[in-house]
Amino acid sequence: MFNLTRLNRFWHLPVSYGRHNNQGSPLLEVEDSISLRVLVLALVITGIVAMDIAANTTFSMWAIPLSVLGTAWSYYRRREANVTVKFCIAIGMLMALGAFFGRLFGELNDTRLALAELLIQLQILHSFDVPRRKNLGYSIVIGLILLGVAATLSQTLAFAPILLLFLAIALPTLVVNYRSQLGLKNSPVKSQKSKKFKLSKQLPTYFVLFTVVVALGLVVFAFLPRFPGYQLRTFPVSSPIEVKGGFTGQTIINPGYVRQGNADNQGNGNSAAPSKNGQPGQVDSGFYYGFNSKINQNLRGEMKPKVVMRVRSQAEGFWRVLAFDHYTGKGWEVSRNEEVTTIKRSPWSYQIFLSSPAISGKTREVVQTYTVVSDLPNLIPAMSYPREIYFPTPMIAVDKENSLRSPVGLSEDLTYTVISEVPYRDRTLLGKATTNYPRNIEKYYLQIPPEISTKVRQRTEEILAKYNQEQVGKSQKTLDSTYEKVLYLAQYLKQNYSIPNNPFEFPFLDEKEDLVEAFLFKHQGGYPDHFSTVLTVMLRSIGIPSRLVAGFAPGEFNPFTGMYVVRNTDAYAMTEVYFPKYGWFTFDPIPNHPLIPPSIEETQTFSVLKQFWNWVAGWLPSPVTGFFNNVFGTIFSWFGKAIAWFFALFTQGWVGILTGLILATTSAFLGWLGWAQWRKWLHLRRLGTLPPMERLYQQMLQWADQKGLGKHPAQTPLEYAKVSSGHYAPTHAQVINDICQAYVSWRYGGNTPNLYQLQQKWQELKKSTSHQRK
Repeated sequence: MFNLTRLNRFWHLPVSYGRHNNQGSPLLEVEDSISLRVLVLALVITGIVAMDIAANTTFSMWAIPLSVLGTAWSYYRRREANVTVKFCIAIGMLMALGAFFGRLFGELNDTRLALAELLIQLQILHSFDVPRRKNLGYSIVIGLILLGVAATLSQTLAFAPILLLFLAIALPTLVVNYRSQLGLKNSPVKSQKSKKFKLSKQLPTYFVLFTVVVALGLVVFAFLPRFPGYQLRTFPVSSPIEVKGGFTGQTIINPGYVRQGNADNQGNGNSAAPSKNGQPGQVDSGFYYGFNSKINQNLRGEMKPKVVMRVRSQAEGFWRVLAFDHYTGKGWEVSRNEEVTTIKRSPWSYQIFLSSPAISGKTREVVQTYTVVSDLPNLIPAMSYPREIYFPTPMIAVDKENSLRSPVGLSEDLTYTVISEVPYRDRTLLGKATTNYPRNIEKYYLQIPPEISTKVRQRTEEILAKYNQEQVGKSQKTLDSTYEKVLYLAQYLKQNYSIPNNPFEFPFLDEKEDLVEAFLFKHQGGYPDHFSTVLTVMLRSIGIPSRLVAGFAPGEFNPFTGMYVVRNTDAYAMTEVYFPKYGWFTFDPIPNHPLIPPSIEETQTFSVLKQFWNWVAGWLPSPVTGFFNNVFGTIFSWFGKAIAWFFALFTQGWVGILTGLILATTSAFLGWLGWAQWRKWLHLRRLGTLPPMERLYQQMLQWADQKGLGKHPAQTPLEYAKVSSGHYAPTHAQVINDICQAYVSWRYGGNTPNLYQLQQKWQELKKSTSHQRK
């Protein structure tokens, strides 16, 4: 007993905290806590389930039972050598590693799932030999890694409950693990002065801590800036897809047409089945009629909403699918559908390079990753001017309208990534664009049926002339540039023509009736895509090259997943207008749509905060929303003016530079001084609210930090007391050790310390050090 006491005094640990090692090895610290093992197992199971939910896998079907079995085995065999089991585990790990490398070559572009499966296999093998506390620590880290991988794969809010569950389990796990590091048992202590430690009694504390952590996490998540740059150039792509037969890219496969038994006519644009009364027909309820080489706009009906894809993009945009150059009178077609170029990729990479746009304006690189949720045609959505595409097929095709086509239909769970060079929309530069159009642009994008050409041109010129006459009397500018003409005509259609409330209210067109003519002169309106058709034809009638482009609106942004949820009802058509040297730009004439689609000029750095404010503003009355917008606008305006004024000083010669440096230095000093005083006040205020034992312990740590031996956050109080014995004089080290021992006994063991004696020792220690300084 005497030797044991001396040994514990040497290690600065109390006798009651010592552990016995039946295996005879001082390096093996057996963990006896059942509650810690159960909590760690729960964390691992949560990580496995999170992987199943995020990646749509079935790991939990076999991993969870084996993990439970391994945890029970390792507890009952925790004091045995288990040499045979260790050899079997080593062999199993080598086999898992071999299987991982075999799978890795098939998924070179996205190895997250393969790595997660390897980690699960290693954790199961590891669970059969977990005698020590640090082995449980490894399992905690594995559970955390699995949760992190699941977070990168998750595309829905189904991951959120698992994340909250993991946090709820992690908090008591960390507490129990820390008590185990201190050598404290989780069962009741026999001392009469001690209090019983039970997790059930700590539930209110855990609930408060859980709420605080979640609230702080959401605040940080909302204010965290989203910078546009990608540091890694490896992007998510599905597993390789084999393509059988020759691929020319001329055929468009729309699942809506095939489902209706129209597989032989996939490219003719008859996207509707004839109705009973002999009328042209109705649109498909699940697929957008405009995704084809020919479209018939003499159709009626509406689609039933369903999610078709999720998009993770650096910027909000229009997910462009295809464009049409030839107007048929009741719809559109791709006149050069046979002139499609196929592009093959290297067998060692998913990367396919596309030709760069022949434009001279400023552009921005935008990376988008698309995950298909419901079957789509073999047309590949992408933002304008795609430069690179990471696609699972060995080749793709590009048509003359710069639309991308796949050898196969976009099936559920298919993932691909596109890098686009999106041009900036500079209204000043576009307003100065010339009208010297290339010959091939005039040849294909000024086409208009001669039967309506004169009538539509006269109507368009009347609208523009009326505007010019009104503005001359107001001493304002007339519409001289192409850009301003397009803007005004799009706005005019929005304000003067309407969309029927009933999908069948607008009558079907006769065989010889033209859609644009009926829209402008007979019905004074039409359906959403009709507006874009009319604007395109009106622009062509006055010599402005334009075409119809179909695609998806950005969709609903989910700030928690960072993805845009796109539905089939988000598909629609707009007008694309050509500006020499600057390329094609879209305009949206459809009522209740923004005139200019989402553009890259809008900053996305604080996109989550912006989306959150938009959501909150939707619930507030308009006057309240306007008030807050004015307040925030004024604050940011003043802030911006102050920054601009400060940097303007450096352009005013040496006097301005010196003034700016003096202001910057003075501001930095005042800021540091204020921050230091603030921290000191907070520390004193915090000490005043602490229990006496906690206050004494914190004062001792602060004193030690000033002496040059601060406590590392990872150190336990007893570990710090052990380290301090080699840094201070024996009398000083003994006082520090006594305070640490009393703190641990009070904080984690529930014992009542002798505060009077400890405070006396502490005062004597401070006096002796102050005398030494003198």
